[in-house]
Amino acid sequence: MTCKPTDQMHQHEALGANLVRRGLAGYVLGLLVMASFSSGLVAAEFPSAVAPTVLAPTGVLRVVINLGNPILARKDAQSGDPVGVSVDLASELAKRLKTPLALVPVNSAGNAVDLVTREVADVGFFAIDPVRGQGIAFTPAYVQIEGSYLVRDGSPIKSNEEVDRPGHRIVVGKGSAYDLFLTREIKQAQLVRAATSPEVVRYFVENNAEVAAGVRQQLEADARSIPGLRLLEGRFMVIDQAMGAPKSRSEAVHAQLQQFVADMKSSGFVAASLKRHGIDGAVVAP
Repeated sequence: MTCKPTDQMHQHEALGANLVRRGLAGYVLGLLVMASFSSGLVAAEFPSAVAPTVLAPTGVLRVVINLGNPILARKDAQSGDPVGVSVDLASELAKRLKTPLALVPVNSAGNAVDLVTREVADVGFFAIDPVRGQGIAFTPAYVQIEGSYLVRDGSPIKSNEEVDRPGHRIVVGKGSAYDLFLTREIKQAQLVRAATSPEVVRYFVENNAEVAAGVRQQLEADARSIPGLRLLEGRFMVIDQAMGAPKSRSEAVHAQLQQFVADMKSSGFVAASLKRHGIDGAVVAP
């Protein structure tokens, strides 16, 4: 059977359209492959280019904020909202990722560690410690703060070296960085644990203990409000404060967070935040 000119024309048009569709499909596929390859290179060379959903798989960046460390975060007196260096960093990270931010405030470091380890939160702010490192991958430190001892004015203890003696009770915040550190270091004195770091001095006073241990700035603030207390000179440890993500997350997540912290230090963001919140005695980590 012969085809009419009209039929032939339709056939040619259909064939041409099919070829065009195939050509476009191949072209688009090629672009996608090239884009995937290129993005892989960017992610490998520049960790900050990793897709936001990798660090925030739920579509919301969940950041735990420990209000038990007033150097890094506290409740605003007016609004009651968390404010501080760690809140500033969390906000900037969400901004860079173009991801909604959900702050998860807690009152102790132990709670913060638990939430991030169980992946209930994506990111947290912690003192670096090998015990916590079992479930959390830390960035390099962004801030360093001091751990100090507090005693009564009439105490015979005059130096840090005299603290670790038989019969001395040292009050620490349960699960805090200095609790973990002193658990390894103290050989003769007894560690007594208050529920959280902000409760250490009150517990120390009410139970007539010999020594309170904590972040220097917190102890100084408590000593100003409670007469008859004094800080021992010097420090018993330097506390490296870092950001951390669940250790179970990918290397891409950890690399992205490390790059973010490096950027925040080198750009002056951390130093500016410390100054803005009036934090004395804490310094940007080298």
